Amino acid sequence: MAGYSKLNRRSDQRKAMLRDLVTQLIIHERIETTVTKAKELRRLVEKMVTLGKQNTLASRRRAAQIVRFLDAGENQNAIQKLFSDIAPRFQNREGGYTRIYRIGPRRGDATEMAIIEFVE
Repeated sequence: MAGYSKLNRRSDQRKAMLRDLVTQLIIHERIETTVTKAKELRRLVEKMVTLGKQNTLASRRRAAQIVRFLDAGENQNAIQKLFSDIAPRFQNREGGYTRIYRIGPRRGDATEMAIIEFVE
């Protein structure tokens, strides 16, 4: 077994989609997606928050390889928001930074949908 879901995409498409989802979750702190994408997204987001808690130059560079430089409002981009707003919230937490709610099937193709968000 591969250890991850292929999500019916080539590796370059899958990595780009997951990078976009990680960035959007950091910016909006709550997104709606399919359950399988949410489970794969959780793995990456947990790693990004752990890097944010370290708050070193090396951890910022490693996070910049995955998180895109999109505007997150308040004169900061997504990486700055990760390191200045999100990671300090979880300083005393050892993991489990996100939660996934199942919200039922999508109307068009009956795919199971979910909301993934940061734990408060």
